[in-house]
Amino acid sequence: MGMHLALLLAAVFALSPLDGVAGEKQIVSVKELEGNWRGWVTGEQGDERATMIVSPDGSYKASTISGSTTVGTFYLQNGKLRYRSSRTTGTASVSEDKGKTVLTVMPEDPNYRTGRAQYERLK
Repeated sequence: MGMHLALLLAAVFALSPLDGVAGEKQIVSVKELEGNWRGWVTGEQGDERATMIVSPDGSYKASTISGSTTVGTFYLQNGKLRYRSSRTTGTASVSEDKGKTVLTVMPEDPNYRTGRAQYERLK
């Protein structure tokens, strides 16, 4: 339990707007997320490889290598990127660093079944 709390706190501090996240990109349209993404999600079995396909309207389908599938939608609310899925709701952010575009998804209420996910855009 302590490890999960430590990971959660690390994620909260990493995503804190006070840190001035280097390379954070302001998203003005969910169309900017369109494409294929690959990364890691935190789930019941720990961190797992995942892929995600985002459509121009912000809808997406994400799948893990173990066969778990999530569908959802990215949307903008008061200028902030958010998501709603078949499992959770929460915030999302996009950052760019060294030529890589990274999409981070953070549930509002992370638990042992759903946690943070981080994807890199495939070229």
